[in-house]
Parts: sequence; structure tokens; C-alpha cells
Amino acid sequence: MTTSATQRKRALSQSGTRRLRAGAGLGAIEGETSAVADVTATTLAALAFNPSNEGETLTARRVVVTGASSGIGAATARLFRAHGWDVVAVARRTERLEALADETGCDIFTADLTDQLQVDALRDYVQALGPVHALVNNAGGAFGLASVEAGDPEDWIRMFDVNVVAVKRVTSALLPLLRAASVDGGHADILTVTSIAGHVAYEGGGGYNAAKFAEHAMVAVLRLELAGEPIRVLEVAPGMVHTEEFSLVRFAGDQAKADAVYDNVPEPLVAEDIAEAIVHAIELPGHVNLDLVTIKPVAQAAPWKVIRGELKPKL
Repeated sequence: MTTSATQRKRALSQSGTRRLRAGAGLGAIEGETSAVADVTATTLAALAFNPSNEGETLTARRVVVTGASSGIGAATARLFRAHGWDVVAVARRTERLEALADETGCDIFTADLTDQLQVDALRDYVQALGPVHALVNNAGGAFGLASVEAGDPEDWIRMFDVNVVAVKRVTSALLPLLRAASVDGGHADILTVTSIAGHVAYEGGGGYNAAKFAEHAMVAVLRLELAGEPIRVLEVAPGMVHTEEFSLVRFAGDQAKADAVYDNVPEPLVAEDIAEAIVHAIELPGHVNLDLVTIKPVAQAAPWKVIRGELKPKL
């Protein structure tokens, strides 16, 4: 009999958690342990619950989530913790990660994933914690809306670095650990958060379209390369998601322009909507692979087709 999500969440809030933090850059690791003497059977069941392979030996499962300092990444880390997973939250901003660790009890690692040395340090850190069963490649970003002709090549380089090359770096670094966790009848997961911008071109997409198309292609190639291994390769491609930073970064800190993106849009998606899809996909039985999940709000029919104002039936 499985443990309900409510029971797992309640047990998680009662249990002690291990906190390991990494500083900026390569990060000197500081261990900090807290424990609760009276650990109930419910707590143990919650931490040992294996939602995607119930027939396997029940052990705690670990997921690495990148871009976890805000938005979709932070929401995903929270939801995995509520489901009883051990979570390693990765991002550049230590103070944001520390706040997330205080809130959820997740492990944290500060790193710039465009730096190979820092990615190597992340791998060593995760390996020291124990088996890793899933990787959520969520870190990424868009810079500007310039045309192909007028776009700054440096912006394009940044977008390819964070959306493509960094994802390749992290995936390559952690793949041996994921393989090790998939032995003896188990499985592992690599889920990459891309975008509908990686599937449909639109004016103003420019370098972001190009980078996200490349990221989607990389995921598809990886799925072919890993065919025959018990490793699922999944892709979640969100449309319009109202988060605190995506559009703000894209418009170089111009809050008015960032707010205008979502102005009068009835119920754009929020980070928690995407987190639900990510956790659901990874917690499905191990033989079920959601190759591609595209998620848009009802008000968005395409990247360039967004309804502003009340949705009404045509009677």
C-alpha cells in the first residue's frame, strides 16, 4: 500500500533533515545535521517511498534540480520535498538557496553551470551524498527580443551557454551517477525544461528560439543515445508562465515591459503548474516515458496568439 501525498507531506514536516551547503564558486562544503529523536513510522515511510517503482526496494530517492533559486526550479524543489524526495537544489545565488533550504530542508549547491570546474564540483558533491535517481535541467533564460539581423551576438552566446551548453555539461557530469542508480531493476530520469520556443518560431524569438530549438534537438538525440538503458529522457516545454524573473531578465530589468507581457492575460500559468507536470512525469511507473509534455495556458494558442481579456464561449 502506498503512502498518500498528504501523509508524506505531513511526515516530511515532522522529520529532521540534513543540510549540506556549498559556497559560491567551487564552494567549500559545510556539513550541518539536525535530527528528531522521535521519528515515527509514517516519517520513515514517507522518506523511503518510491513513487515511480513501487515494486522495488523502498529507498529514499534523490533528485538534482538546477535553476532552483526562483520560479519553476524553486517550485519543483518544494514539490519534490513534499513528496518525500531528497532534493539537491542548484543555482548561482546562495542567499536564495539558503532560504529554500530553511523552508524545505533540501540540500543546496551554489554554482555557475557555464563553468566546467563548478559543474565537476557539483558532481563530486552529489556523489558524496549518495545515489541520484533524477536530474531536472531547469536552468536557462532569454535575453532580449531583437531580430536575427539586429541581435547582439554576445546575447546569443549567453543564451546558448545557459540553455544548451550548460545543460550538456550537467547531464554529462551526472549521467554516470544516474546509471549507477538504475542498476538492479531500477531506473533513472533526465528531465529537461525547454520551451514552446524550441518547437515554434516567432518574431522576436531570435537567439532564444535558436537556443531552445538546439536544446530540444539535444534532448531528442540523448533519448536515442540512451535507448536500451533504463534511463528515461523527458522534456517539458512550457508556454507563457508568469514567474518573478523570466521576463524581467529578458527585458534587462525593465519592470514595466516585463509586466506588460502578462497584462490582462486571464490566468497565465504559474511556476507551480509546471512543477506539478515535472513531478508527475518523474513519478510515473518506470516503463512510462513522457517524451514531450507541452503546457500552455488556455489563453495562449501559440507563442504569438495570446488572448487578453475575459474568455467567453461563442454562443
